[in-house]
Amino acid sequence: MDRRLTELHGLLAELRKLPREVDWVEFKHDNATPEEIGEYLSALSNAAALAGKVQAYLVWGIDDATHDVVGTRFDPASAKVGNEELESWLLRLLSPRINFRFHVFEVSDQRVVLLEIGAAFRHPVQFRSVEFIRIGTYKKKLKDFPEKERELWHVFDQTPFEREVAAEKISGDEVLRLLDYPAYFELLGQPLPEGREAVLAALDSDGLLAQAVGGWNITNLGAILFAKRLADFRTLQRKAVRVVLYKGNSRVETVREQEGGKGYATGFQGLIDFVTGLLPSNEVIGRALRKQVPMFPALAIRELIANAMIHQDFHLTGTGPMVEIFADRMEITNPGLPLVQTHRFLDSPPGRATRGWPRSCAASAFARSAAAVSTRWSSRPSSTSCLRHCSKPPTSTPAPCCSPIASSATWTRRTGCVPVICMPACVMFSAMT
Repeated sequence: MDRRLTELHGLLAELRKLPREVDWVEFKHDNATPEEIGEYLSALSNAAALAGKVQAYLVWGIDDATHDVVGTRFDPASAKVGNEELESWLLRLLSPRINFRFHVFEVSDQRVVLLEIGAAFRHPVQFRSVEFIRIGTYKKKLKDFPEKERELWHVFDQTPFEREVAAEKISGDEVLRLLDYPAYFELLGQPLPEGREAVLAALDSDGLLAQAVGGWNITNLGAILFAKRLADFRTLQRKAVRVVLYKGNSRVETVREQEGGKGYATGFQGLIDFVTGLLPSNEVIGRALRKQVPMFPALAIRELIANAMIHQDFHLTGTGPMVEIFADRMEITNPGLPLVQTHRFLDSPPGRATRGWPRSCAASAFARSAAAVSTRWSSRPSSTSCLRHCSKPPTSTPAPCCSPIASSATWTRRTGCVPVICMPACVMFSAMT
């Protein structure tokens, strides 16, 4: 039995131990109409947020009274609505598009289907423009229960992204397996504590973990910064930075593509080195020797990529930062739109500009996690010392872009994102002549 299947069996065993159906868990036998599933996705997702849970669960093949395994004939992989696959149909009618996943496996030779549903964030989840909620064991429209709606909005207002949970109720050993904790202490310039409990306490004190009944919760802050593999955290796996090198000046032919796997703090220096290695350079003749000088200044590359990583809308699912390299330019894109107009980035007061980015709360958390590094690591490049600048908007970039060999950075607004386009000075000069 592989590890993932073992985890699913363990999860199902825990759900079956519940004395009754709670607001964020629903057991079914064979009732699997698409409309009903869509409404339950909305209701359970909202109920999970209200209960402070990371996930909600809809399980087929379990008796709702005795919690015995009875099996099911429901097969989500073959289910369709018209000519559209069930999962695609559900995703299209949900707003916002939350994370959910069907798992099909056998228990005691009986088929069980477990639908894992991400908790709602920022605002209630709708299905066909209607919000649902669980009241006891019943599914109801949220608008009919205004006190629940007020409570739900209060939860959204009080829980910033960095304090949300990426992995729930796991053991200390599992925490140390998922997080690159030696890198955390190395970047802070601190010795590695002796013993597992001391390590966990240090991570807890910095907001990377949170104690939970029966184990630990890894926060989004801990996972996005120090994950060994972002793919291990389902809600964050699409937040890895993608780097694409194209042939020529268009996206027709891809030469190379790579997606980062590590957390932002531990993988930042490697990302910058990788991007720099793909960028073109000029040969400059000095007094005696020739040397290769990058066409894009290193400081500008670092600041632009760091800002794209940190000042993104982390609540937008299915998308992450992207670096695209063409023959005549580099484009760096991050998800989400700022509140400040792009042409006012440079002359907006720092306070206003920072507030103008919806991602500022996450950015400030990343900056806090790096504050202790400022003095120790100011003379050498490191992942976290680079990230300590990320709580400010991209006003520090133009300075290096003013050198004779430097690039010009232009911010634009596109659908759901803000790309910055960097062009080397030589390309700009040739375009003007």
